[in-house]
Amino acid sequence: MTLKDLIQTLLLEIQREVRDFAEYLLQKRAPRKRRAPAFKWAGVLRGEKGKHSSVELQHKILASRSRHA
Repeated sequence: MTLKDLIQTLLLEIQREVRDFAEYLLQKRAPRKRRAPAFKWAGVLRGEKGKHSSVELQHKILASRSRHA
């Protein structure tokens, strides 16, 4: 029995589930379009040099990234 024959023996509702799953698998394996990083946060802390520790700057950078995402 072929895969097509097996699927045709299933109830219509289950055939739809099989189709959805097959489409999901195809989408999951499809090559993803990659884009260059935007770096929207770059330069945000330009005037902060020497005012904060590196840990404080990391926290500010993370906060800035989440606002610009």
